[in-house]
Amino acid sequence: MGPARRRDALRLRGGGSPPLLRLFPGRLSAFPLFLLALLLGFASLLWLQLSCSGEGPPPGGQHRGVPRQPCPPPAPLQPPEEEASWGPHRLALLVPFRERFEELLAFVPYMHRFLSKKRIRHHIFILNQVDHFRFNRASLINVGFLESGNDTDYIAMHDVDLLPLNEHLDYSFPEAGPFHVASPELHPLYHYKTYVGGILLLTKQHYELCNGMSNRFWGWGREDDEFYRRIQGAGLQVRRPSGITTGYETFQHLHDPAWRKRDQKRIAAQKQEQFKVDREGGLNNVRYRIESRTDLSVAGAPCTVLNILLDCDTDETPWCTFG
Repeated sequence: MGPARRRDALRLRGGGSPPLLRLFPGRLSAFPLFLLALLLGFASLLWLQLSCSGEGPPPGGQHRGVPRQPCPPPAPLQPPEEEASWGPHRLALLVPFRERFEELLAFVPYMHRFLSKKRIRHHIFILNQVDHFRFNRASLINVGFLESGNDTDYIAMHDVDLLPLNEHLDYSFPEAGPFHVASPELHPLYHYKTYVGGILLLTKQHYELCNGMSNRFWGWGREDDEFYRRIQGAGLQVRRPSGITTGYETFQHLHDPAWRKRDQKRIAAQKQEQFKVDREGGLNNVRYRIESRTDLSVAGAPCTVLNILLDCDTDETPWCTFG
């Protein structure tokens, strides 16, 4: 078979040049191929940037409860110890947690980057409840406070499913009193006047003055309402953000109630107890054991995971068990 007939046979069998190269006339040299590869790489990066969540509000029409794909975070900022612009204070970001790993993977790198851009020295503590009792957010925060060490001087009680989108939100040292970042005017779900959940900043001195939070709230809800009364009883006044114009779009709420049901079960005794102020318990009587303490990095963002075994007196709070 002659050369011309071999070329015709290759064409009939689908051989010869790849389809992409057939778009270009003649023979391509190495330099145009290199430029083509660069253009394709740039287009891929641009598509990834446009399709991920970034730090802006969710696009119109997207369901508020469904977490968007987080952008790969840039290299985390680390404060030089001698850099005065980072300030003298250090925040312990306390995150009560159980089994919500998809939210955690978005939360840790996002918050580390957010706080670093604001030059807030911080340490993220994931307070992972690993016992078999019902979830107890308040007790986990008490444990996080006690285990956060002496190198932090204020705390943020921070839900894992709430991301701040407005860079003007203040996470600085709340010297004048408790500062409620996720105020009723800004939180996407809770709008009553005495609400102090979601994200609340306190100095460690003020948290001790309140004797922390009550340990009697097993299951979801009500512990922050009781804590509001503790704040009042300690003679402190809650402050809230001003000048924020983004309203209910100030935060991204990652929680999807259809996918992850909250434990809102109330038995008779618990229904009566949930509206009372616990004047005896708090930091002074939280019962727990640290199963493990692990320092790790999530997408380049450092955090500490405390695996916490809470203890429950079933005579005092029989509603701590799932039964």
